Amino acid sequence: MSQMLEETIPILDLGPYLAGENGADRRVAEELAWASENIGFYFIRNHGVDQALIDATFHEAARFHGLPMERKQALLINKHQIGYLPMGGAKMRSSDVNQNTRHDLNEALFIRRERSADDPDVVSGKPWRGLNQWPGELPGFRKTVLTYWNRMEALGQSMLPLYELALGTPRGFFRERFQGAHINLRLSHYPPDLDAEDNQFGIAPHTDSGFMTFLPQSAVPGLEILTVTKKWIAVPPMPGTYLVNTGDILHQWTNKRFRSTPHRAVNRSTTDRYAIPFFYDPNTDVMIECLPGCSGPDNPPRYPPRTFGDYYAWFVKMNYRHQED
Repeated sequence: MSQMLEETIPILDLGPYLAGENGADRRVAEELAWASENIGFYFIRNHGVDQALIDATFHEAARFHGLPMERKQALLINKHQIGYLPMGGAKMRSSDVNQNTRHDLNEALFIRRERSADDPDVVSGKPWRGLNQWPGELPGFRKTVLTYWNRMEALGQSMLPLYELALGTPRGFFRERFQGAHINLRLSHYPPDLDAEDNQFGIAPHTDSGFMTFLPQSAVPGLEILTVTKKWIAVPPMPGTYLVNTGDILHQWTNKRFRSTPHRAVNRSTTDRYAIPFFYDPNTDVMIECLPGCSGPDNPPRYPPRTFGDYYAWFVKMNYRHQED
């Protein structure tokens, strides 16, 4: 079953493209388009992110979640979706792939763009632009995590031209809309041996909210995706790669051309599982409306125009306890 999925999810080699090899951008863009239209997931290798930095960030995730609960609770997640999300703080209700009735069995620390107290958006209280909450008792934590955050933003930026080629937009179309990108790094912990109730998961079946998600390989497996044949299959290990998937806003932007594939996570092991997904999305002020080339006489635009911020506000209100009215 794993072998079948491994053959189904394409592996895109970014090496020649990142090295500037002639024609590599169009070759990779074609592969990206096929994967996004048919699977919704793909692996990337030779992505340029140092494995030592990835490993260090996993280590920092484990250090944070090893803190006493009262120290984590001191950084409790706020209205900007920044800080510590306790176990059971989310119930995925934004997707109709499954009738999720139980809260998820994971805890997480959410980290956004690093800002200063005098940042105009911070001063004005603009949504999703608050200050990060850092654990003071973990020397080196902040530096390592921000180094990783910045490196991943650079990787995301480097891939935007591939999406422009894949979708036939003008050069720079996405780059412009990702100025001040809406980014969320989630340091997640899935404890072992929890007594899950019926219809309860580490993270319940759902689709992501945004443009694309980068997931490096975890030492403990747990991610499962829903195939086009409606079967849940575990993602096979692929050392040294990132798994990348389309989110809902790109699905809507492309008028359903690019798939936003349901997935879930379950820790079936007897040890702790950590995940560090990086969500790379456009500026929240960007208007999302059907892209040219993604509609036609027999395929009219399916979604009304709206800003990404409006969609994201609905998404978090649907899924997170602290965002409920």
